[in-house]
Amino acid sequence: MNTQPKKRFAPAVTVIILFGVISMLGDMVYETARSANSQYLNLLGISAAQVGLVFGIGEFLGYFLRLVAGVFSDKTGRHWPFMFVGYGMLLVVVLIGLTMNWNILIILILLERIGKALRSPAKDTVLSAVSEHQVGIGFAFGLQEALDQIGAFVGPLVFTAVFYFSGKNGTVQYQTGYRLLAVPFVILMFFLTFVYRKVKREQLIPAVDKGGFKSERLQNIFWVYTAFTFLCTLGFVNFSTIGYHLKAGRLMSDGNITLVYSMAMIVDAVAAVLVGKAYDRLKKKSGSKTGGLAVLMAIPLASLPLPFLTLSDSAVMPVIGMVIFGIVMGTHETVMRSAIADITPFSKRGTGYGVFNTAYGLALLGGASLMGWLYDLKQTNVIMLFACCAQAAAFIMFIKIRRMAKADNG
Repeated sequence: MNTQPKKRFAPAVTVIILFGVISMLGDMVYETARSANSQYLNLLGISAAQVGLVFGIGEFLGYFLRLVAGVFSDKTGRHWPFMFVGYGMLLVVVLIGLTMNWNILIILILLERIGKALRSPAKDTVLSAVSEHQVGIGFAFGLQEALDQIGAFVGPLVFTAVFYFSGKNGTVQYQTGYRLLAVPFVILMFFLTFVYRKVKREQLIPAVDKGGFKSERLQNIFWVYTAFTFLCTLGFVNFSTIGYHLKAGRLMSDGNITLVYSMAMIVDAVAAVLVGKAYDRLKKKSGSKTGGLAVLMAIPLASLPLPFLTLSDSAVMPVIGMVIFGIVMGTHETVMRSAIADITPFSKRGTGYGVFNTAYGLALLGGASLMGWLYDLKQTNVIMLFACCAQAAAFIMFIKIRRMAKADNG
């Protein structure tokens, strides 16, 4: 009789870990590319404005198309086709190492982001469903983010190793690094097939409780939360700008830039688990589904010093900035995704994740493009002012979210 709680707990943990391992392999591919793309494009003579625009468009497409994928996920309940196609499109990262043609590179970079869009909403919806009544949504997303970041840490070391053993950092070395990513990609696709069969065979996805909401529509607090997300992300200094600054300013070697990025990913992993647990503890302590939203306050506050540190002309300050960068990213990936599950009904959760990610992508497009353009104009002070204003506006939205949450609970 005492085995009932254990039976309920095991499937949730199994699903979380399996998805985490899949994400880890995926991160080994695409985060490795993201750690090197800016420097590679700089080496090919592409301007910071062009790099910022392409990265911004890619991020926007990657997040906007999650709205389409999320709506389809809600309507059909077919999660795995989105995941297989989305992860399969990581093959384009390997293809980056086969060309130096600017037009082709644009297409490949955008396709990688589109693949991310196709697979994310269904995975997040299932993960929130299996965890919210069993292990805690914050912990689930935190654990998955930690596993993600193992891949994000190990992956960029591929380029670090190539630069170290060759003693060079030219186009040949970059292309070799991209091609080596074929190994984790093939392992990922085999493992994804294995996990699909295992989950289906053992029925690891339990039935979902669709109750708990007065209506099955997106509430006002969701839209204010979306505005908060947009402002936080708009003022967040993207690594495309940071990496370009470190390369253009000759503040670090190419190998050290990717190494610092790997370090930030490890910080991200640790922060994700700690913040996720804090989110669940606050929910439990308050006795409310929205009690964990208090953690959101940390995002604009921690983001404020980022532009001053990461865009410094010092070789040390950007390293400190990248530690904070990792903490902020861990909070983004854990709490921002967990909050969606707690303020949306399950039948609209895929749509909620889609809307949330569209706002996130639009903010990345605007922020990365504007910061890249300002960097080309050597207006780093304006970048810093812009980032501070965006985070201050986000904090105002946070205060409104808290008031709305208290009113709903009252």
